[in-house]
This record gives sequence, C-alpha cells and structure tokens, in this order.
Amino acid sequence: MEHEGPRLPTPRGPLSSGVDAYLRGAGRLPSLEEIARAEVYGDDLQLALYLCYELHYRGFADVSPEREWDPDLLRVRAAMEHRFLSALRTDAHVHDSVDEALAGLLVEPVEGTGVSHFLRDEGELWQVREYAAQRSLYHLKEADPHAWVLPRLSGRAKAAMAAVEFDEWGGGRAERVHARLFADLMADLGLDTAYGRYLDAASAEALVTVNMMSLFGLHRALRGALVGHFATVEITSSPGSRRLAEAMRRTGAGPAAEHFYDEHVEADAVHEQVVRHDVIGGLLESEPYLAPDIAFGIDATEFVEERFGARLLTDWRASRSSLHAPLAQEAAHISG
Repeated sequence: MEHEGPRLPTPRGPLSSGVDAYLRGAGRLPSLEEIARAEVYGDDLQLALYLCYELHYRGFADVSPEREWDPDLLRVRAAMEHRFLSALRTDAHVHDSVDEALAGLLVEPVEGTGVSHFLRDEGELWQVREYAAQRSLYHLKEADPHAWVLPRLSGRAKAAMAAVEFDEWGGGRAERVHARLFADLMADLGLDTAYGRYLDAASAEALVTVNMMSLFGLHRALRGALVGHFATVEITSSPGSRRLAEAMRRTGAGPAAEHFYDEHVEADAVHEQVVRHDVIGGLLESEPYLAPDIAFGIDATEFVEERFGARLLTDWRASRSSLHAPLAQEAAHISG
C-alpha cells in the first residue's frame, strides 16, 4: 500500500542505513554499540534521528503509519536521544538564570558576523537558495514542533502560547499560514516546494536545529526547554528577518521571498513581548522549578544556531556549497 509523504532520503552511514532499512521492512535496526560510536552531531546519527522524528509529522512515502509507535524503533530512538540530549546539556549550558539567558538574546551580534548580515551585505542568489533549501526542513512545518507543548501548559502560559501559534498558522487564513508563505518564497527562488524535498541536501548542522525542536517537543519533561527555544526564536527573529528581507530585495529573490521576512519583522516583534511576559512569565508562575530548563532551551538554541551559521559562513566564504548534496544535483533530479 502506498502512503503519502516525502521519499526516504539517502542514508549517510550505518545508523541511518539501519533505520532506513527497518522502515522499508528490509533490515535490522542499528545496535546500541553502533549508536555509541557515532558522532553525536554528525550526519549519520542526526539523519537517523530525523527519520524517527518525521514519523510524528507527515511520515514518508511507502512507510507504514504503524511505524510511528513501533517499540523497537522507539528504543533505538531513545538511545540516540540520550546521546543527543547529554551532548547538548554538556556543550550548550551557559546560564542557570532565565533573566540572564534572556538578557543575552537582546544583545545583537557584532555587525557583519552573522548569516543574516552576510546575506544582506554580500550574499549571492545561490547562497540565498541554499539557505532557503536548508531552512525548509523547519519552515515548511513552521510552528508545528511547538504545538506539542500546548497540552502541557496551563493558564496564562497556555493561552499566550496558543495565541502566538494561531498567528503562525495564519490566524485562520490558509493563504497566510507561515509554512505556505515560505513555500511561496521557495517558488520565487526556483526551489521545489514539496514538503521534505531538500532533506538529502541539508547539512548535519541544519538537521541538528530541527531535531532539537522535535526532541524538546515530544517529551513532556522537556516542556521548559521547548518554551526556552520558542522564546529564543521569537525574540531574535525580528532584527534577523529585517536583514533577510533586505537580502531578498538586494539579490532580486522575488516579492514572495521579501514578503516572508517582512511578515516576520512585524509579527515577531509582537510575539517577543507575549512570549517573554506571558508564556515564560506564566510558566514560571505555575511551575517555577522549570527555570533551569527554560534557560537550557535558550542556551541550546543559541548553540545549535551558531554551529549552523558557522558552517554556512565557512563554506560560503570559501566559495563552496554548504549543502550535503548540491542544488544542481537536486535540480537535475526534479527534471528527471
């Protein structure tokens, strides 16, 4: 029986090969020893984890929906998650105080050092296309990972979180759903707008950013970390989106590409205040013991985004592609 969803991507090592084969019903899952040997932020473990998580979103073509709750697959996922979460707690921990973590978000990066600065000032259209292709793994399901936290909140935090999510989903209007707006951006850039189309192209660093959202979202125990992540995204979005809107105009990306980031400049400036005062404030009122988790979510988001940005800028300044599979190959596949 054929199932809806994107195609399974090309594996990148023994872990993703094992998960891929198991999802196809044609092989064994990777062992705990193989998981222990894998690079925690590397292509293989992160792709294998992404495959497991995507079963909770839209799944994959020709993969049975029953695999979503397969107990053997969940045990393997748990082992990979343990490594991932342990590494994040070790590598990303900076603040114990929510106030200190939030204060750090209000400090803009040194002018010219971030990805949005680069794209605004000197980026070329091919780099804008690479950026959009990798970000599509999240933006084509924008706000979906955060929806899992809604039944785990109450009172002021729940109401405020739902209000922000409602805006992200277009305020009840399908044509204004942010995932739809990003698909329009991709169309302007000549990219395939199909959900999950650029999974093969995405770097390990891009996979990490999306996997962390899914990790936090799928575990009730990590609800504080997810709120911290969401706060980081909303608080830092407006100035970055302003620079990216300017980059779209300068490179001639197209009106829909400009509109996506223009929309985020205005919307996220409002969301910032709601998230700071009502989502975080409300959660701390009802569950003050979650403060360290909220701070961890903020720190972890900054950590993974800095890794992704460093990968992009290192490759682009060396005039090479930042992608695992160049878009030229992707385009050839589309036409074929």
